[in-house]
Amino acid sequence: MNFRASFCDPFKPDIIELGDIDKEKIMETFENIPWDDYLKRMEIAKDEDLYYSPSFEVENKDNKNGLSVSIIDDEEWYIFYNRPKVMKKLGWFRTTEYLNNDYGTHATEQSIDNVRECLKALIDNDLEFLEKEIR
Repeated sequence: MNFRASFCDPFKPDIIELGDIDKEKIMETFENIPWDDYLKRMEIAKDEDLYYSPSFEVENKDNKNGLSVSIIDDEEWYIFYNRPKVMKKLGWFRTTEYLNNDYGTHATEQSIDNVRECLKALIDNDLEFLEKEIR
């Protein structure tokens, strides 16, 4: 599997592309981000100096399944799950199916342990787990 990653620094307007990343390095990269430091700096920053919540995004380039995790405060995280998904559309006389290449769901009020579990599931290609956990 081939992965790519990016990071949103709350003090920079542009997303920082980390590029291709070995699956063995994903968790290490996530754990090495100074999440608490960003939160502390954001507490004293002016609103106009902030662009994002600190966020880490990983995408499986082969199947286009990806997670974006964002810290909200010391205990709360958001997890966004984007992936291609076959959708149904009701027509006049029949139901048709189409592929939504950027279908997304999210989960709020998550812990850092939930984030770690979901990142591991993405790395292991456990899409069933992600579908169940992030609705």
